[in-house]
Amino acid sequence: MKHMNLMILAADPQAAIEAQDAGVDRIFYDLEWIGKAERQHGRNTVKSNNNIDNIPAVRKVLNKSELLVRTNPIHAYSKEEVEKAIAYGADVLMLPMVMDHHDVEQYVEMVAGRAKVCIMIETAAAMARLDKILAVPGVDELFIGLNDLHISMGLTFMFELLSDGLVEYIAQKCNKVGMPFGFGGIARIGEGDLPSDNILGEHVRLGSTSVILSRTFKGVVGVDKNARKIDLSEEVRKVRNRMDEINQWTVEQHTENCQKIADAVDFVVNKISTRNQ
Repeated sequence: MKHMNLMILAADPQAAIEAQDAGVDRIFYDLEWIGKAERQHGRNTVKSNNNIDNIPAVRKVLNKSELLVRTNPIHAYSKEEVEKAIAYGADVLMLPMVMDHHDVEQYVEMVAGRAKVCIMIETAAAMARLDKILAVPGVDELFIGLNDLHISMGLTFMFELLSDGLVEYIAQKCNKVGMPFGFGGIARIGEGDLPSDNILGEHVRLGSTSVILSRTFKGVVGVDKNARKIDLSEEVRKVRNRMDEINQWTVEQHTENCQKIADAVDFVVNKISTRNQ
């Protein structure tokens, strides 16, 4: 049974220490902004506005969780950005919007073994060139960015990538060469347009080792006098417990789960298509 690295976006020391205490494996500090607003215009997505010089404050409070820093795509000042992130204590550096193996080679050279390298597969070009990307020495893991990848491929709903076998295509190539990979995000157990239970089933079946905990793991639930702060520790325990249960599933249960995902994705796609007519 593979360990699942749970990641959560956190940009301040308080959020980071709360996540670490809750058992989150990786604190995700997001620097990516180049091209993101244009790509995701009008979509209900998280767009960060974090300052690289605030990383040390987050790093200082971490003694168990890893600090993952997502930089910008390869650009004129990538070298400076990478150098700062490493100097400030990043354990893992993540490169978004990769187009080909040349991007990866440049990034690996910049990092120079001083941190783990995680490459995001979130463009149609990267999918088409996956074998060459996987062949680059110095890459520690991949992460499939479902949101940008589904936009790049002109799809309606990001989980079409899961139901139509494209995530499985990438997973099989990663597993063949022993490359750890993860994909997408999950809502709290029992929530989401596509329930997190179903998505976790695919993480287990495909051999994934990482997933992002979505914004539903933060903030407050309920309203007025029934409002309460989400207990992140409890929610993380629920995810771990559900993973343990899913690891005992039979082949038939995984097959049934795949069908549930296909049906749920079709429902959401039809709903979006009808709304946009």
